Amino acid sequence: MSTKIKRVTELFNELTQTRQTTDIKTEKLSFVGVNGFDVYNITAPFQSAGKTVIAGRVEPRDQEHSDVVFFEQIDGQWCPIDGAPSFKLQDPFFTFINDELIIGGVEVKEVEQGMLWHTVFYRGEDIFNLSHFFSGPSGMKDIRLCDMKNGRIAVFTRPQGDIGGRGTIGYTEVASLAELSLEAIDNAPLIEGMFHPMDWGGVNETHLLENGEIGLLAHVACFSDDTGNERHYYSASFIFDPKQKSFRDFKIIASRDQFQQGAAKRSDLVDVIFSSGLVFNKDTVTLYAGVSDAEAHLIEIPHPFK
Repeated sequence: MSTKIKRVTELFNELTQTRQTTDIKTEKLSFVGVNGFDVYNITAPFQSAGKTVIAGRVEPRDQEHSDVVFFEQIDGQWCPIDGAPSFKLQDPFFTFINDELIIGGVEVKEVEQGMLWHTVFYRGEDIFNLSHFFSGPSGMKDIRLCDMKNGRIAVFTRPQGDIGGRGTIGYTEVASLAELSLEAIDNAPLIEGMFHPMDWGGVNETHLLENGEIGLLAHVACFSDDTGNERHYYSASFIFDPKQKSFRDFKIIASRDQFQQGAAKRSDLVDVIFSSGLVFNKDTVTLYAGVSDAEAHLIEIPHPFK
């Protein structure tokens, strides 16, 4: 485990010293059939029902009431899939547990005290046959699962507040989806030594590695001068050892300025990327990302787990 907690600004400075600055493959994804709404905070492409699918957060520029919609690519543009369901959620994600598709997102509700949110999960054989099976604790985003291929399911949590501060990562395991519970998530031990108290982060996507460790696509974030004004969100990665409950190779792997120019939802969200997912190539990965809470892009970067 790390002995020194690095600030997000320090991790970003390390990225700027090592990253490629020319001939970077980037692309802005084009979506149609969404009434001119923004599509961002997408998933990486995945296979379901014989289609290559992306799930995306769809919403008007001046609102945060969103729908998760499933898209397929036709003639270079991503189009809503006819007959596929949509969900009143934010920030979709996917994984497969025992070859069953798991789709999740953040459900937001307005109450007298303000906004409440929690992570919800659906399961099924494909995108056309999904049913709700679990809702996480109130106030917790970024719960992610990983099939350990040994009868166990890894669970990464993201508590905030009295436990977790501005947002940190916890880890536990369950024996099956039926054992995924509020108690298991609430009692997940924190991964210590990852975030400075003024910074925060969470897991976005899990990848079981050949040696039994887990490669994590994550995000790390901070405010300008710790003032609570302008936000800075970066894509990050680390490798977690589920036996030792320790992490290594924690680093920022991409930042907003590496992508193409584009729109932003608000002025305080310009320097924001949402780590959507990875597609593995021979020696590199393609990172899919939500950009500035308004668009969806991709970029080719070095393989983070090699």
